[in-house]
Amino acid sequence: MAKPIYILNGPNLNLLGQRQPEVYGRESLEDVADACGALAEDLGLVIRFHQSNHEGALVDWIQEARAQGAGIIINPGAYSHTSVAILDALLAFDGPVIEVHISNIHRREAFRHHSFVSQRADGVIAGCGTEGYQLALRRIASVLT
Repeated sequence: MAKPIYILNGPNLNLLGQRQPEVYGRESLEDVADACGALAEDLGLVIRFHQSNHEGALVDWIQEARAQGAGIIINPGAYSHTSVAILDALLAFDGPVIEVHISNIHRREAFRHHSFVSQRADGVIAGCGTEGYQLALRRIASVLT
């Protein structure tokens, strides 16, 4: 079995579709997971889709991916702008990393313009709504083949 692509989601993404739909859209995180699962199957990929409001859980999954994963797609949410711990964990991962933001963080508050995760990411997708996850999966597939 091929190594999975880890799709990791940070704080408040469990409220996707409910919280600020004018910014984040009306799709739920379950809708995103389902769409990613269908596309992954079409691309011949296996995914592990996770969400946590806790920084340490995200770090644990990134460390797990070091041994078990082929790539990481991460929407770190607000941790993008604050978490050196997530950056350090990603720096220890050898595979491709794609950072995803549903909204365009560069058109929002100034504190959202900087992402620690971007320092490790091989690509950043922002402002494409939840479609950004599918774009990231397609990019990971092309990098791994």
